[in-house]
Amino acid sequence: MKSTGKKAVKKAEEETAEPVSRPVEAEVNGCVVIEQVTPEIDGGKFAAKAIAGEPVAVEADIFSYGHDLLGACVRFRCSGDSLWEEAPMAFSDNDRWQGAFTPAKNGRYAYTLQAWMDPVRTWLRNIEKKASVYPSVQSDVFEGIELFKKVRGMASAEDREDVNDFIKQLKKTQGASPEVLKLIADPRVKKWAGRYSVREHCTDYGKTLELIVDRKRADFGAWYELFPRSQGRVAGQSATFKDCIARLPEIKQMGFDVIYLAPIHPIGRTNRKGPNNTLMPLEDSPGSPWAIGGPEGGHKAIHPDLGTEEDFREFVRAASEQGIEIALDVAYQCSPDHPYVTEHPDWFFRLPDGHIRYAENPPKKYEDIYPLNFNCRDREAMWEEMKNIILYWVERGVKIFRVDNPHTKPLPFWKWMIESVQKKHPDVLFLAEAFTRPKIMKYLAKSGFTQSYTYFTWRNSKTELRQYLEELTQTEMKDYFRGNFFVNTPDILHEFLQTGGESAFKIRLVLAATLSSTYGIYSGFELCENRPKAPGSEEYLDSEKYQYKVWDWDRPGHIKDFVARVNRVRAENPALRLYGNLEFYESANDHILCYGKRTPDNGNILVVIVNLDPFNPHEDIVCLPLDKFGIEASQTFQAKDLLTGNEYSWRGSRNYVRLDPSVATAHIFEIRK
Repeated sequence: MKSTGKKAVKKAEEETAEPVSRPVEAEVNGCVVIEQVTPEIDGGKFAAKAIAGEPVAVEADIFSYGHDLLGACVRFRCSGDSLWEEAPMAFSDNDRWQGAFTPAKNGRYAYTLQAWMDPVRTWLRNIEKKASVYPSVQSDVFEGIELFKKVRGMASAEDREDVNDFIKQLKKTQGASPEVLKLIADPRVKKWAGRYSVREHCTDYGKTLELIVDRKRADFGAWYELFPRSQGRVAGQSATFKDCIARLPEIKQMGFDVIYLAPIHPIGRTNRKGPNNTLMPLEDSPGSPWAIGGPEGGHKAIHPDLGTEEDFREFVRAASEQGIEIALDVAYQCSPDHPYVTEHPDWFFRLPDGHIRYAENPPKKYEDIYPLNFNCRDREAMWEEMKNIILYWVERGVKIFRVDNPHTKPLPFWKWMIESVQKKHPDVLFLAEAFTRPKIMKYLAKSGFTQSYTYFTWRNSKTELRQYLEELTQTEMKDYFRGNFFVNTPDILHEFLQTGGESAFKIRLVLAATLSSTYGIYSGFELCENRPKAPGSEEYLDSEKYQYKVWDWDRPGHIKDFVARVNRVRAENPALRLYGNLEFYESANDHILCYGKRTPDNGNILVVIVNLDPFNPHEDIVCLPLDKFGIEASQTFQAKDLLTGNEYSWRGSRNYVRLDPSVATAHIFEIRK
């Protein structure tokens, strides 16, 4: 029989009563607030980027109730490590805290923040105030003794005896203020308080953030793009990798450290393009290297005209001996003759009539290319194969990949693929060739692309350049988006280069090479090649995308010596090897752009002044922030032009410059105190 006594009634009341609100540990440990953390990309959804061996600056708003002093640190560890390392944070201003940690190796890191109430430092501050007013602070001394016992428990063997002696001396003061003040003035006391922090109400940020730590080539390099088949000397005939080896010393002499190759794979014959992108190929038309695949193989094969796989390996080795890395183009698309078409017909888009759809980007048509359907039914196998293409070439010595049109493939694919490859090979780098809408470009960078093409090619005025570069280097973008400033590409010959002559080429070279730490040129730029296919077109006339070319690399009008000089300046100045340290300086003339780069210790200070007008001389007064340089306003300093070797004595922040493009288009000044 069911009980209906007092015990049963009490139990029923307990089951239906509202829960009693009691303090819980989580609430106590939330006494300190941590918010507005940087870098934190999209709330931690994506990883920030850094370079091994270079400090990562971390900031956050950190505060609590009352007046207790706080402490904070950044906690970090490399993927696979079990123990967290810590780097201290310091109060900056208005509850903003700053700190930094230095990831030692290439790989993926986790980092988070921790903050706490610091009773020892709070005690030191309070007792100093009280002892300056009251003759005795005995009760505070009792508190300090207990706190420093905790410090003693954490101290190293080297410090433990000294801390213990301090406790004894503190007891002897019996709270007499003059004695206490004298004792806590010992600089070791503050050192102990900072080194052995007693943490009360310790609060974790609550998120573990991710950091991709790349090798230095990820944000410093000079790229040279070439078509391997156009490096020979015989008209109408493909060059070979051996011809490419012969060109290495000249490319190295110009100062390039990455050679980026157009696709090296077999080229389809179906709908092959002829000269200047016509649909009427000549009998010997080689076709577009981006129409990948033929009877000889696909993305894991080499065009037989270029040589064998061993020839390619030898080219990679020879480049490495010159201090040059090889970057390969990755174009996930197929010619109609690619083996995938017969082996995996379901990997492609089908029209209602059953035919495979070719690629197009109206008004452009690519009748020689089939796009891959990354969302096909066999998606898993297809994605694995696309990843394996990368791994295949990594095994053959390639660690850099320029990816063609990544914005035309599903965005989740890139995050998966890049993470998968870098898990095995963290030193592999990916460059996104995505001339698309800004938000898609940013999303690709967040998804893992190491570097990104930019809108630099179309930013030519002073206002355009400054606004765009400030967005890239002085907003959240600097934490995940590394812009590779290509001055031209096989698809882009800007009007500025078409009409501005040699001066235009020098202007754009200096801008690209000094505004960004990573930039590139497409071969022919050093020859000032500027013939468009038609008025208003950005396509090159007789483009080597569709035909063999034999270049005269020493033809009159080349600027190879100037290119070498600019790259030498980059290599010799650490400030130009950093990406996010760009500063713009004021000048009144709309044709004069003035900016600078400095190392954090001001050991290397560069000021770049460029005349953006390729036709006319311009003069101006440029205003330099001498206080940032550590130079007094009344102090004379030297400005040495690293392009010419000329030296100037300047004084004060305002100085006169004049640039005549017939003589010089730019100054790259090293500022010396």
